[in-house]
Amino acid sequence: MAHTCLQGVKYLMFVFNLLFWLGGCGILGVGIWLAVTQGNFATLSPSFPSLSAANLLIVTGTFVMVIGFVGCIGAIKENKCLLLSFFIMLLIVFLLELMVAILFFVYTDQIDTYAQRDLKKGLHLYGAEGNIGLTNAWSIIQTDFRCCGVSNYTDWFEVYNSTRVPDSCCLEFSESCGLHSPGTWWKAPCYETVKIWLQENLLAVGIFGLCTALVQILGLTFAMTMYCQVVKADTYCA
Repeated sequence: MAHTCLQGVKYLMFVFNLLFWLGGCGILGVGIWLAVTQGNFATLSPSFPSLSAANLLIVTGTFVMVIGFVGCIGAIKENKCLLLSFFIMLLIVFLLELMVAILFFVYTDQIDTYAQRDLKKGLHLYGAEGNIGLTNAWSIIQTDFRCCGVSNYTDWFEVYNSTRVPDSCCLEFSESCGLHSPGTWWKAPCYETVKIWLQENLLAVGIFGLCTALVQILGLTFAMTMYCQVVKADTYCA
């Protein structure tokens, strides 16, 4: 009976970690594609130039692949050391995510202030050589969200030292339209616009976070259950 239970948990955990590993491969693939085709896409912060969408996806994908691989081998080999390693790594990730979420909600106002100040610094790198990622990111955000600047369109005046904004701020895009009158530009602040969009999609973000947490808890449960079963089987055989 114990052997049958162990085999069932073993194959469940193997399938779970195989899917986990394949997910990591997909995330890594998207990250590499972004890095190759878009450069440092979505790098908006000058204080954290490596904090780009591509780099985040590459690091996340690699880490997920490593955890999934350890879990797969640990399950199929019924190796106590690998199973425990998988459990500890996944537990550390889960606790770090929980800590980041708590800190984010506790220090929301401070994060808001710092983020806006840092993003305004980043505007000065717009269009500069070697900053194609930041330039593309701002152009896409302003075009898609129909906004201009961090707090308002006047943020760009300090960047250009004149009454001018990027062409992506224009109501109707045309070459050098950013040199026209303010009446032809988007007035909404990008920071608040994106923040409102996130709040409106908070349910989707919450469901994604909850699903991620449930998957991790499921992985922890499988790992510890199988570890205990392996220990029990070894004790019985001894």
